[in-house]
Amino acid sequence: MEGSSQEEFWALKDVSFEVKRGEVVGIIGRNGAGKSTLLKILSRITEPTEGRVTLRGRVASLLEVGTGFHPELTGRENIFLNGAILGMSKVEIKKKFDEIVAFAEVERFLDTPVKRYSSGMYVRLAFAVAAHLEPEILVVDEVLAVGDAEFQKKCLGKMQDVATGGRTVLFVSHNMHAVRRLCSSGIFLRNGRLIQKGELEPIVRLYESSFQQAKARDGSKDLYQSPQLVLHRVEIEHPQTKLPVARAGEPLDISMHFTVLQPCTLQTAAVTIYDLAGTKLVNADSLRKGQPLRLQQTGPAVIRFKIQNFPLQQGIYELGVWAVDTAGLMQMYLRSVLQLEVLESPLHAHELKPQDDGCVRCDFELVAPSV
Repeated sequence: MEGSSQEEFWALKDVSFEVKRGEVVGIIGRNGAGKSTLLKILSRITEPTEGRVTLRGRVASLLEVGTGFHPELTGRENIFLNGAILGMSKVEIKKKFDEIVAFAEVERFLDTPVKRYSSGMYVRLAFAVAAHLEPEILVVDEVLAVGDAEFQKKCLGKMQDVATGGRTVLFVSHNMHAVRRLCSSGIFLRNGRLIQKGELEPIVRLYESSFQQAKARDGSKDLYQSPQLVLHRVEIEHPQTKLPVARAGEPLDISMHFTVLQPCTLQTAAVTIYDLAGTKLVNADSLRKGQPLRLQQTGPAVIRFKIQNFPLQQGIYELGVWAVDTAGLMQMYLRSVLQLEVLESPLHAHELKPQDDGCVRCDFELVAPSV
């Protein structure tokens, strides 16, 4: 159209890196950073407008649900089709067939067209095929976001097997706990550009720091506004770092900083902590203390919560806040205001891994048997 203008947009620009054989790389960044586009280019699904990609080895990809399977073919036929695409012989595929089917848990539906599969069945079979047909390079995009917790655990365990077998893994995920557990190095993308590549931990911390800063910038400098309150920020008070970090089994201070626009009384104010699957694990609610919070003057105000012995084990969690006045009106609600990293306390360190302990720390007394 006359007078219209087109804006040039690069999903990726000036992204250059090398991944060595056997390296397990976590590719991280916020939504829109270019992660999925990068994996599609590496998987030869999308051709780059500029530049080139050099791959040495057989590549298996698990991107979004639906990639790589023919919907009209059965699960059995798609296993053989994918193996053939990877360059495997029929004999090689048959050797892995039973293992793939057992992992995917789709025995009853092997001869059903995959277009009739649920999304969970589909992704279980797709992951099983991609991980078991022995590619030299495994490319996985956010597979842990699909399926139940048991399936996610199986996926992570299988990717660890692939990685320890000397094969290369490129893993995109927003789950920093899974990235830390699986990956040895990282790539941080932001707005289509490579910000940093190298040792994993500094890159994860850089990402988490930028995540928190962006939360405060979205829309305005304020996180939330109601007719009576404006929430400016939520802080984790930790003496050693400005990042939102807690230590398992130790005290944790959380403060909500806001401005009172109109005097009011809050029936309850609360801090809620979820795991990355969305399960509510902690709800520190002032209502349980049996007293309303009276905000009788306009201007700056702070509500502080102090959890004496933080009960959650090492990992990454989402922290949200909310408040309701005495009339039952919601004055503040943020389902996720920041990501909270929980570290193991040196005072409670032991040989068990966090996943062996469960997600909640249980204080108990041991009574020895009498002899």
